Amino acid sequence: MDGKSKEVPVKRLRGLCNPESLGVQSTRDIDKRKQLLVAQEKAAKGITFGLKMPRNDYNLYVAGPDRTGLTFIAKTYIEKIAKKDPPPSDWCYVYSFQEPDTPKFLKLKRGMGPKLKKDISEFIQEVKTEIQDVFESEDYNREKETITKIITTRRNKLISLLEKKANKEEFVLNISQVGMMIMPSKDGKPMDDETIGALPKKERKGLQKVSQGLQKEMKETVRGIRHLDRELKERIKDLDNKIALYRVGHLIEELEIKYKDLPEVLDHLKAMKDDIILNIDDFKQKQSIHQGPFLMPHIEPSLTRYEVGVLVDNSKLKGAPAIIETNPTYPNLFGRIEKQAQFGTLFTDFTMIKPGALHRANGGYLIIKAIDLLRSLGSWNALKRAIKSEEIRIEDLAEEIGFISTKTLKPMPIPMDIKVVLIGSPYIYHVLYSYDSDFKKMFKVKAQLDDSTRKTKKQIKSYLSYVAKVCEEENLLDINRKGLARIIEYASELAGNQRKMSLKLPEIKDLVVEANFWAKQRGRMSIESDDIERAIDEKAQRSNLMEMKIQEKIEEEILHIQTEGKVVGQVNGLSIYDLGDYTFARPIRITATATPGKEGVVDIEREAKMSGNIHTKGILIMESYLKNKYALDKPLALSASVTFEQSYGMVDGDSASAAELFAILSCLSNKPIRQGIAVTGSVSQLGECQPISGVTKKIEGFFDVCKARGLTGEQGVIIPKRSINDLMLKKELIKIIEKRKFHIYAIENMDEGIEILTGVKAGRRDKKGNYPKNTLNYLVMERLKMMSESIKESEQKTKRKVRKGNKTRK
Repeated sequence: MDGKSKEVPVKRLRGLCNPESLGVQSTRDIDKRKQLLVAQEKAAKGITFGLKMPRNDYNLYVAGPDRTGLTFIAKTYIEKIAKKDPPPSDWCYVYSFQEPDTPKFLKLKRGMGPKLKKDISEFIQEVKTEIQDVFESEDYNREKETITKIITTRRNKLISLLEKKANKEEFVLNISQVGMMIMPSKDGKPMDDETIGALPKKERKGLQKVSQGLQKEMKETVRGIRHLDRELKERIKDLDNKIALYRVGHLIEELEIKYKDLPEVLDHLKAMKDDIILNIDDFKQKQSIHQGPFLMPHIEPSLTRYEVGVLVDNSKLKGAPAIIETNPTYPNLFGRIEKQAQFGTLFTDFTMIKPGALHRANGGYLIIKAIDLLRSLGSWNALKRAIKSEEIRIEDLAEEIGFISTKTLKPMPIPMDIKVVLIGSPYIYHVLYSYDSDFKKMFKVKAQLDDSTRKTKKQIKSYLSYVAKVCEEENLLDINRKGLARIIEYASELAGNQRKMSLKLPEIKDLVVEANFWAKQRGRMSIESDDIERAIDEKAQRSNLMEMKIQEKIEEEILHIQTEGKVVGQVNGLSIYDLGDYTFARPIRITATATPGKEGVVDIEREAKMSGNIHTKGILIMESYLKNKYALDKPLALSASVTFEQSYGMVDGDSASAAELFAILSCLSNKPIRQGIAVTGSVSQLGECQPISGVTKKIEGFFDVCKARGLTGEQGVIIPKRSINDLMLKKELIKIIEKRKFHIYAIENMDEGIEILTGVKAGRRDKKGNYPKNTLNYLVMERLKMMSESIKESEQKTKRKVRKGNKTRK
């Protein structure tokens, strides 16, 4: 077969973008207000459905490959929808006067949280000022003195009555700091124990009897005095409460009117008013006290319990919140209760409760990277529990994971109304869906992002809008139309297909930013196509050290690669090296041997455990092809081995199975293979040459080796015909091909490939099952027949020897 008929036309070697077809002169002419997201309509529908579905179990998982702008796309769509939603309420925590360890939450209209905090702070300050003023006023002191005088008069009257009774019985009443005592007297003076002891026994008994009666009177008097003291305190306290109630009630009325539509606030104001009146002494002016020679200032009691802790202030929001939590640790998601050290101990109160991402996103949307969430201790299980219970509970992480924790506050859980959006790879989605029963119940919507799109006029227009927006947001130079055309071609290079464009938009953004740098280095006013080209080349140069090292070893003949001549049983395959940020390809020498036997095709890489499952599958398919083509009427009497020479790492993939098959066919037919032609493609059981990935890199890799060795005009690469649309060859290489110094052949089946490699016609089987004489398939069949006969003859000799040995023993 003439190889020229299988050569790929030059116009099919690269998908070009005509700058004039773009309809603009530069990015300055592009409407930047258009939709910035390129060709993700399918994902957009899924995101929109998930966000608008009014159920807490219809949360969303946005799946997509790396570098497709998952976070950007999710954030853009969610913010667009969130802007149309009403802003959520403010959330505050206040002191619970009934349960001090359980702060209460208040749900307020947007923007009212800070106002309530300010109003109550001013109210407490006014109460403190007015209470201090009123309790230091003359009117208050006069009324207090009046009450004190009345009680003092009644107290003195009780004492005077007791004293008269004592004097009547010739006893005296002695009052001191120790207490009250009644003693017998003589001539108005108390009698001592010696004098009493000298009295006659009868007289002493009389005094004792009178004394007992007076002691009872004194106890009654003491009880009366204590009752008066309590009455004095109560009457002063009633006075204080009456004044405080008037003053506080007058001030709090304004707040009650202002917040009359909020029953929870009114309840809190009532409880606060009752507590203020109950603890009115905390508001009175305290005087400094003397302790020895020092004047000790009085420590004022804390009034923190009357404050308002604003947890979430949504006053500045224009729509629902869309929060991205980049570090979803447990405290960052659910909030925390801070503690403060004082005198060697830790203390806290409700004003130290800090919000988490769930609080800030309440009433809106929360975006989290799935992998970050799963890596954070306790976060995933706690989030599922919050979604189930529909409430946000602030607890220490130690309690969440079951460790012993110290006593602390237990704030009331806040009702949760959030759409949770997880973003991550499809792999994580499938793992969670398969192994976490809660996941499929809570995340019922999946939005799948694509990594490429068809290169239509509509999508090109969207792509250009994105590029223009990047230039505007990053304050970059404008890109002229030739530069824009080169970006479109680069997008096809990333996609690995002439008819598609890559949707790895972050890489396009990086390219534009770097091209802007090189354009400014040259002092240009706009970015041109050669600036784009230089950015692409410079990025490759920063990452291609390994490629250069391998190329160096090939040029120095350390890695043996032939690009001229013919060899039996040897062909150049093409291998892809993927370093993550950089991908390249280089040829690898594949050799094969074939001898009579029954082992079939032996893959040395598999035997050495240096091949993956896909490569092994390719070998088995190739062996099946050999049986189907050459062993229809008799067993395949073949023992062939195939290997990648000078390969010291793992080998996987089936893109070399066509090259391995050609090496074996060369051995069987004894026809040499042109070493200037490399091969890539996988083989089917029916002998079809199937498409593979990385075809452009593979061609360019072999071209670089041939160029370094010297182009002969006979070199080239065989590829599957169905991979033609994947070609995006460098313009330098295309120029070489135009000059017929390098060739690209596209084949549909193995017969076409072996004809190009050997220059011998493959031959077609006739109705009797025979191939034309001297064709390659004829030579293979003849060799296999010889092997089969050799095996048969060997087996017969073995049987004769066995029979002869048995007769000798007899």
